[in-house]
Order: sequence, then structure tokens, then C-alpha cells
Amino acid sequence: MGLDSMFGGGHIMIVMLGLLGALLLMVSVFINNQVAHYTQRDERHKEKQLEYYRNTFSQLGVILLGIAVSLFIFFFQQGYLERQRQESQMQELLAKLGVRLSRAAPLLEFVAEIDPVLDDGGDYIDPKDGGSNRAVTATGPDLARQVEAIELLQREIDLEDFAAMKFSGDFQSSPLVNQIDPSLWFGMVKDEADLEYAAEQLRQDYGDLRAALGDRKPDEGVSDPGVSSSVKREVLDVLWDYAWLRDRSRRLVGRSCWFLSQGPKFLFLKPIPAVETRYDSHREWLLEARKVYEKVSAGGENCYAMLRVAEQS
Repeated sequence: MGLDSMFGGGHIMIVMLGLLGALLLMVSVFINNQVAHYTQRDERHKEKQLEYYRNTFSQLGVILLGIAVSLFIFFFQQGYLERQRQESQMQELLAKLGVRLSRAAPLLEFVAEIDPVLDDGGDYIDPKDGGSNRAVTATGPDLARQVEAIELLQREIDLEDFAAMKFSGDFQSSPLVNQIDPSLWFGMVKDEADLEYAAEQLRQDYGDLRAALGDRKPDEGVSDPGVSSSVKREVLDVLWDYAWLRDRSRRLVGRSCWFLSQGPKFLFLKPIPAVETRYDSHREWLLEARKVYEKVSAGGENCYAMLRVAEQS
């Protein structure tokens, strides 16, 4: 740690006072030699005059050196206390991050159940962007099975639990937050907002899908052309929000695991463009995330393994 960080810029004043005090003492030594010279020549008037200067410079030098030493001790103590305070804040922030990650990571077990629904027949891409896998094109009995899978996921996944992924809440309560790279901070907050939006939209989508079916079972609903078109529209809305839910939740957990794996050094991390970029498909992001997160671990678990991604056959 440099002098600037230890003394907050006060080192310049300390050095100047110390140098001035030392200079005055050197001058007093030189004058003392002159006093001895005039004493030998028995020039009392000149001797007294030089003794006065010698004592004055000597006292001023000692005072200035004393002030410099006192300031040095003061700033050193303040710097030490500041380092201790920041260390305490860092440990508290890491502890909160670890606790929140331990609560958020298990949710990806449920997110993994979304993968086979979305990626049936290939990587899911929003139909508006040209997606054409079986999840998007399902009709008839395939659509009925898709609705049944969605109903099962609705029962298994509690959307309220995803509030545990509000990592920024712990960060913003810490004075260390201003040390995080702004791009990483904005990326985290944006992903959290998208995740919250996806969860809220899914609540509405489930209701709309149930309203489209009415009292019919999925296989009965898709057999009616008028009902089937409404069901298909609502299913596509569900899939679109599922895609957001799984992508943003994995991004948040992966980034936080990466943070935690670095310990106190995470405040100085820089964004990795390949991981922060938005892709047409979730699989593209996973390929880039694996290159980064497979190399690091937190809490005894590999950060990529924590994403609960099934290997493609």
C-alpha cells in the first residue's frame, strides 16, 4: 500500500514538515560551530547573537519534527483503522453473497426442467426471430403434451422463490458498491429486472392459458380449431417468458459464483464481453459461459456445474 492510500495525501505535508525541521536542525548545528568559533575569539556580543539564532532554529526544528512524527503516527493509525474497516465490510459483503448464492443456486434445478420443453427439436429462438424447433411448431397432440408439461412446471416452480436472486440488494447496502465496475453492476441490475419481469409475465401467462382452455383438458382443447389457436398463442407467450427466466437466472448465478470465487479481488473484476453479450439462443451463451465459469469454483462447487445444464446428446 502506497503513501497516498495510507495517509490520504497528507504525506506531502508530513514530508515537508520533516524536511524543514531537519533543515533547521542542520542550520542550528552550523550556527553552533560558529558560536564555538566566536567563543575562542572572545567576541561575546557575536557569540550571544548566534546562540539566540541557534536556540531558535533548534527549537523550531524539534517542534516541526515532532509535529511530523505525530502526524505520521496519526495518519498511520487512521490508515490502519480504515483498512480494518474495509476488510470488515468486504467480509460482510462476501458472506451475504455466499448466503444469497446458496439460496439462489438450488432454483436452477427447477430451471433445468425448462430446458427440454424449450429446446425440443433444437435450440429455442423467439418465433419472431425465426425460431422453428418443435417447441415452437407443436400442434395437435404435441401441443397438448406441451400444455401438460407447462402445467407440471407451473406446479413445480414457485416463481416467488426467484426473489432470492436479487443480488444487487446486498451490494447496494454496502459502501463498497462504488468500487464495482459499472458495466458489471448495470448488467446485474438489468438481469434482475428482466428476471422479475419474466416471473410476473409468467403469472399472467398461466392465467391466460387456463382461460383459453376453460374447463377443457389439453387434448380436448387442441382438438377444437377455435380453442387451439388461442391455446397456441398463449403457449408461445409462456415459452418466451420461460426463455427469459432461464437465461437471466443462470446469468445471475454464474456471475455471482464468479464473484465469490475471486474473494476480495472480485471488486476489481472487469466484464467479460463474451459472457455479458445477448445471444439469439441460450445455448450460444452457455458455450461462452462454460469457457469462463468451468475454470472457477465457489463453496466447493464448480461455477458452471452450478448452472445445472444437461449435456446435449
